[in-house]
Amino acid sequence: MSWQHTVEQTVTGMGFDLVDLERSAGGLLRVTIDWPWVAASSPERAITVEDCERVTRQLQLLLEVEAVDYKRLEVGSPGIDRPLRHAADFERFVGSVIDVTLKQPIGAAVAAGGVAVAASRKKFRGTLERATAPEAAPESPPESAPEPGAVPASHWQIVWREEPVRKPGQRPSKKSQPLPLQVLGFELSELREARLAPIVNFKGRSATAPAAPTAEAGGSHTGKADPK
Repeated sequence: MSWQHTVEQTVTGMGFDLVDLERSAGGLLRVTIDWPWVAASSPERAITVEDCERVTRQLQLLLEVEAVDYKRLEVGSPGIDRPLRHAADFERFVGSVIDVTLKQPIGAAVAAGGVAVAASRKKFRGTLERATAPEAAPESPPESAPEPGAVPASHWQIVWREEPVRKPGQRPSKKSQPLPLQVLGFELSELREARLAPIVNFKGRSATAPAAPTAEAGGSHTGKADPK
């Protein structure tokens, strides 16, 4: 079992979700945690400094046992560019603006089929939606039908408008017509990476995605490896 898998087991065993695990140059080990998401649960729980401290202490003991070489351990809550890795993450952030990177370019066939973008394009930004599930064919056997309430992995899409590039300070003309919506459907297996778009305004993050905890309400705790 790899040390990464052991870290995930430890974090989940403490009741948290492991959102991300990074090992950066210079010996920094960054662990991002969150409370598990429960549909229709309101309000969502925020990660606190105390939560990060508890996980830090536990991981320091684990990493010493696993003989993992690192100089600094940082445990924190997700930021505004939170990664989306699992189906539950996409369920949670339906309606949010996300950035997706495909494993392969969109391809000429798809581009010619209604998505007005270059065939070599891989990166897109749009509002996450559930795609309409195709109707089952009459001859399909009953056992092939999905379970009630289940959302197949392929039924996701993002929608966006390709806004024209404007010069700084240039305002759109009152006579300009809204550009048509573009739609890109995808399966989670087709994604190399997906994240919440790091969009902020003077009022903070939009209501479609939760704001990252502040230093007072949450944040990160850094633990340094004990000198040998």
